[in-house]
Amino acid sequence: MTWTQIYDPMGSLALSAFMAAIPIFIVFYMLAVRRAPGQIAGSLAMVSAVLVAILVYKMPVGTALTATAMGAMYGIFPIFWIVITAIFIYNMTVETGQFEIVKNSIAAITDDRRLQALLVAFAFGAFLEGAAGFGTPVVISAGMLVGLGFNPLYAAGLCLIANTAPVAFGGIGIPIIVAGQVTGLDTMKISQMVGRQLPFLSIIIPIWLVVLMSGWKSAMEVLPACLVAGIAFAGLQFYSSNYLGPELPDILSALAAIVGLYLFLRVWKPAKIWRFPGEPAVAASLSEKAAADLTAGKVIKAWSPFIVLTVMVILWGIKPISAALDAATIKIFVPGLDKVVTQVAPIAKKPTQMVALYKINWLSAAGTSLFIGSIISAAILGIGPSRFFTIFGKTFLQLKKPLITIPCVLGLAYIMNFSGMSATMGLFLAGTGKFFPFFSPLLGWLGVFLTGSDTSANALFGNLQAVTAQQVGMSDVLAVAANSSGGVTGKMISPQSIAVATAATGLVGKEGDLFNFTVMHSFILALAVMCMTYAQAYWLSWMIP
Repeated sequence: MTWTQIYDPMGSLALSAFMAAIPIFIVFYMLAVRRAPGQIAGSLAMVSAVLVAILVYKMPVGTALTATAMGAMYGIFPIFWIVITAIFIYNMTVETGQFEIVKNSIAAITDDRRLQALLVAFAFGAFLEGAAGFGTPVVISAGMLVGLGFNPLYAAGLCLIANTAPVAFGGIGIPIIVAGQVTGLDTMKISQMVGRQLPFLSIIIPIWLVVLMSGWKSAMEVLPACLVAGIAFAGLQFYSSNYLGPELPDILSALAAIVGLYLFLRVWKPAKIWRFPGEPAVAASLSEKAAADLTAGKVIKAWSPFIVLTVMVILWGIKPISAALDAATIKIFVPGLDKVVTQVAPIAKKPTQMVALYKINWLSAAGTSLFIGSIISAAILGIGPSRFFTIFGKTFLQLKKPLITIPCVLGLAYIMNFSGMSATMGLFLAGTGKFFPFFSPLLGWLGVFLTGSDTSANALFGNLQAVTAQQVGMSDVLAVAANSSGGVTGKMISPQSIAVATAATGLVGKEGDLFNFTVMHSFILALAVMCMTYAQAYWLSWMIP
């Protein structure tokens, strides 16, 4: 038995969109107002989405439950697999005392908290996003900042906001590649258009982070370093996205920011060292004895888990290697869901039965590369099998609540996609006529908020963007690019991202606090992309490739 999606079940698109948005209202209310733990907010939103799908959209009960279960399974693997392996590597460095050396080596470059945030949250986080994506950068960089002595809420919030700049080109450019696949548009043109939007954000994000940390006056004290990081990143992001393609912008831009900051800080220091209020100077400063102990061998050994991690995720991202590893993937066409749900116009170009394929890419998954990296790291750090599994067990216990939250929010994303609820909200925004260029990035924002992934948002709304753009006389390349550019601003408040960040920083149960920390920044940055897209559609059309 098949079921065809209905995008206006209430007979009024506005009312249907309101009904479809009920799970989102619940998430916002539970996190922003009630400040409820993530597992409670996620489970309530998921249950409400299932009820709306069944009662309002008339989706068969079995189909709705199966779609939700499939999403929950993706939350466990590969998403939770990435989270637990990344935090496991970090925990090994802490348990062995090596993170103290990592901390001292960063303090040797600078013990100013503002500059440490630029190096770790912005530059190193962007590098990890380009190499792996899917939560890895926030897990690693936020964990490192906590280890350095950052307040956990600031560590998580700063890393989520910093992750705005690189998301569209994350995971070796997979969001842009998927956008090209679902729309049939030239991938290079989409890459070029995104590369003519995001660099404007990339320049200001470093300044934004420091202002958020320390206030405007203190931020001006390190403005030169912020400009070095932002301009280096934005310059390489523009060049590589416009002339090389979507695969390398993040990696090249992040390297430019890291090298640029390192060289700049060798010849320039801020007039005053800034630390968090109430933080004792000795906690952030590097003592002479500790500095003397920083031999090259000790530093390399301490950093070796992160070096191995980086090498592994880059290797796993190389196409010939990933293709060979994918050969071991177990593919399960989900009974009761595969080709049961039919998408129709304008969401699909022609009636299309949705494929429900659950892939257990146990060998090619990013989490597997990290787990292999953890084994190599254990050998380097001298961790025996017994201690290895003891630390892994502790890590699992540390993450038992995110093991509930992450599957719930992925289940929410899948039921909203398969039921057509996401499409209803998208169609409502698409009905804004000549103002569609303004609201186009908001579709991407919504998609990433729901799914936690710019790749998934492009798969979800990419075709709708292209079709609507053609109907209102807007460039389809601009609309699809705006979906990706707008999407990056929703990443910082996606329940999936919030769950991952709290897991990495010991804030489990405080998801509402982190949501409140980032939500206003998400709205402001989304508005900036919306205004930019509107201007490029009507006044700056020469920027469109």
